[in-house]
Amino acid sequence: MASQSIYLGKGDHPQSLLLRQANRHGLIAGATGTGKTVSLRILAEGFSRQGIPVFLADAKGDLSGLAKASEANPKFEERARIVDYENYETTSFPLIFWDLYGKQGHPVRATIQDMGPLLLARMMELNDTQEGILNIAFAIAEDESLPILDFKDLRALLNNISERKKELRAKYGNVSSQSVGAIQRRLLQLDQQDAELFFGEPELDLKDLMRTDRDGQGYISVLAADQLMRKSPKLYAIFLMWLLSRLFEELPEQGDADKPKLVFFFDEAHLLFDRAPRVLIDRIEQVVRLIRSKGVGVYFVTQNPTDIPDDVLGQLGNRIQHALRAYTPKDQKAIRAAAQTFRKNPDLDTETAIQELGIGEALVSTLDEKGVPTIVDKTLIIPPSSQLSPLSETDRQRVLDDSPVLGKYDETLDRDSANERLLRRAKAAAQTAKEKPEVNQPKRTTRQKQSFWESITKSVVRSVGSSVGRQIGRSLLKSLFKK
Repeated sequence: MASQSIYLGKGDHPQSLLLRQANRHGLIAGATGTGKTVSLRILAEGFSRQGIPVFLADAKGDLSGLAKASEANPKFEERARIVDYENYETTSFPLIFWDLYGKQGHPVRATIQDMGPLLLARMMELNDTQEGILNIAFAIAEDESLPILDFKDLRALLNNISERKKELRAKYGNVSSQSVGAIQRRLLQLDQQDAELFFGEPELDLKDLMRTDRDGQGYISVLAADQLMRKSPKLYAIFLMWLLSRLFEELPEQGDADKPKLVFFFDEAHLLFDRAPRVLIDRIEQVVRLIRSKGVGVYFVTQNPTDIPDDVLGQLGNRIQHALRAYTPKDQKAIRAAAQTFRKNPDLDTETAIQELGIGEALVSTLDEKGVPTIVDKTLIIPPSSQLSPLSETDRQRVLDDSPVLGKYDETLDRDSANERLLRRAKAAAQTAKEKPEVNQPKRTTRQKQSFWESITKSVVRSVGSSVGRQIGRSLLKSLFKK
């Protein structure tokens, strides 16, 4: 029977993560170059071994090596001996590559309507007024059966709303043409970042993130995010939040279980919270708090715990804290805050230890059988079993060719949606107007025609405003009414 924990390393005591507490979420933090990515890799390998599927984003392009066993490494073998990791061996893990751009992995798509106005507004950095227009667009789409699947659907709908703004005002409120134009310009900016490749169908099937291989190992779904981070870090963060929201909304409740059904790593988590509106932070806090009952563990990876709002940070029970450096008073304050998040160890000055940790060392605290955080311990993390460097193009292609979802997402679907329906509606309206019989205007009768004298009189009235006009008028009237 496999162990019901993942061995992490050893300090004063061995440190493990209990699988039954793994859906109580976690945090991996530390400055750049201190070992966060290796700790993420250790956890991903451990979950996969235990038959638990994993989703993670490869923000730096160096996690593809999980698919290949590490070569023999004397330093790794020595570290394994020091931390009493008796079962250490190098091995590969089953991977599925994903890519929003469809170049380094299977395409990942979502529909505009599934993304929803809140996340879409955050992605486009809309102000309150523009977000209100977006909400109106979604409401009209639902009321008038206009599916918004991709950018062309949203553009067509926004144009239609702008043309009908007087008609729509009573039911939906004012629609400003300027705000519609601003949203259209933001869509153009996203186009320039190739974000339109993400929106459309076929949409990602969540079951494809929750697979195990023939040997019972959990597939590790790796999102190629290095190009995405360079082009559109906002899209990266919103995509991950959308995926978490879908998992929360669609997975059934499972109650207490021996292990999670999926573990989700959110790397570069600060991007999600940076200048995020309160309504979005509240939504994230709700998802993180409740998604554990769906059997999903969420692990945020960031430089400093202070990157995470307190309401979310309080939900993260399993902690791996790598080194932080104090160069400024602000840094010192952040270190103090990070130290205070741990259960105190009377034999360890946590605040000082955070600044003195070496590469591969971390402060570790996990949840015990009762769900209580263990006393923080300075821990040497076990070595990884897979290759640290990225895969070669040949090896990556081999993984893609052996993928269990090969061919499922390659072709884009373009089904009947808002753009096509609005075009048909406009053509039908034009045809109706063309076929409508012309209403003949009645000819003006002789009675209706102005008489010569009426014309003269009106001319006189118009001219009486001037002194010359008044003189002409008096002379003319005298002659007209002269007996």
